[in-house]
Amino acid sequence: MGNNLSGSLAIDLIAKAESHPDFPVVTFENHPWPDEVLTYADIVIKGNKLARAIGKMGLCRGDVFSIIMRNHPETVIAMYAASVLNAVLMPIDHQMKGDQLYGQIKDSGSKGIIADGEFMDSVEEILKNGADVRLIGCLHQTVEQRGPVAADYPDLREILEGPEVPMLAPRAGSVTEPFQINYNWEPGVNPRSIPIGYDRIRQACFLAENAWRYVPQDRLYTGISLSHWNAQMITLFPALYQKIPAVISRQFSKNRIWEFCHHHRCTTFSLLGGMLLSIYAEPPRPDDRDHSVGVVLSTGTPRGLREAFQNRFGVVIHEWYGSGEGGFAHNPPGAGPAGSFGKPMPGMIEMKVIQEDGAECAPYEIGELILRNGCGATGRMCQAVPAAPGAKTPKGWLRSGDMGHQDAKGWFYFDFAKGDGLRRKGEFILPEQVEGVMAGHPDVIDVCVYGISLPSGEPGDSELVAAIVPTPDRIPDIKNIFHYSLARLERNQVPAYIQIVPEIPKSASEKNLSQYLKKKFGTKAENVYRFEE
Repeated sequence: MGNNLSGSLAIDLIAKAESHPDFPVVTFENHPWPDEVLTYADIVIKGNKLARAIGKMGLCRGDVFSIIMRNHPETVIAMYAASVLNAVLMPIDHQMKGDQLYGQIKDSGSKGIIADGEFMDSVEEILKNGADVRLIGCLHQTVEQRGPVAADYPDLREILEGPEVPMLAPRAGSVTEPFQINYNWEPGVNPRSIPIGYDRIRQACFLAENAWRYVPQDRLYTGISLSHWNAQMITLFPALYQKIPAVISRQFSKNRIWEFCHHHRCTTFSLLGGMLLSIYAEPPRPDDRDHSVGVVLSTGTPRGLREAFQNRFGVVIHEWYGSGEGGFAHNPPGAGPAGSFGKPMPGMIEMKVIQEDGAECAPYEIGELILRNGCGATGRMCQAVPAAPGAKTPKGWLRSGDMGHQDAKGWFYFDFAKGDGLRRKGEFILPEQVEGVMAGHPDVIDVCVYGISLPSGEPGDSELVAAIVPTPDRIPDIKNIFHYSLARLERNQVPAYIQIVPEIPKSASEKNLSQYLKKKFGTKAENVYRFEE
């Protein structure tokens, strides 16, 4: 399947619609409201109507248009429309607002926006700011919508449910021609645009067959935002191309995920590291194993949680590493040591760990992960991550921005994102390792560990803070949480402060946004407690 792509998502889906028009390929889980089901025929017929509407606005080959919404069927339909027009779709994290949102629209040259009515306040700011962009359609009356949407905005559902229009004939293009743009946002770093070509769909299909080993009897699940490449790569495109049913939730739910999977008979789902931690931190329930999931695909599994998670929920974890910018390695169940994200697949990707001067690191020495496409030019695969001044990169290789190491047998391990490592008393501390331990305390349902500057101002060193969300209806025993951590961690890993918060801010990929917690931290704040031995 992975080698039989036309170079056009639209052409491939038209073929599916002709052979299996009524196959329910994607179900959008809308608890507690009714689910929405997309068949192949739905995607093609509605996608064609949307493409016609977009084309009438003057958008054509190579033009960018954006979509801002939670996980709804309209995102998949917009992908088809972009493919028919040979235009470029830019899915935007619905949590993005203000200058950041305006900057992404401006930087990409987006000429149109499709939006969920829930987020029209943000879109209106863009339209009023004079950006050269038009509103293609608004999804009126969504379940999350808090107020009415202006009646003069074009109603997206009127377009999709309107009369049929003549079919546009899609044309295949180069497999490297972008059909999407994603942006990588990191605190304190300029955003990087990531062009996604049809060759990435080919890679998704290849991995579905050869790494994840999906079969027709599988039923895939994700709650990750479709603005994130993980949801598309691991769930959506394998489902569309291999005719495997997929279930997609409007958003990730740490306390209902097993319920959703049980109800829809899902057999596998994908998690990012922060998600796995959040699920595990939920209080144990007698029905923790009452589901049909066999394999969890996890990237960034917190060390020390893998075995506990598997035992509690009756699943096996298939660990892997990858990003929207490229690169792939995996550690199938039973293949490599716990804690390793694996090895690259032979002939597909090459990976190394290097020092700043470009020299390859010795086993167990932490350095930056670099990668090179094993078949074809690396530059097509991703954009380079900016290197530090004076750093050297071997010719033809790209920096990942992630720090890691290899063991003596060549298994790769992720340690921290560049710039995220915390040093305390000269020793590097891995926040996810501390979080994994603290999440096991019965008074904790979510946790984020971050560093603050020392009062002494000692350069390079941090003091540790653990922001925790306490279990509802319980008064957290702060002293016990500290001593629980001390019994399971090295003394230098135990946070100096606990900050009680109602929630941990998250990105679209459920990554902890510690910068927002840091802004509200104060040593004398009523919700902050210091560790006293």
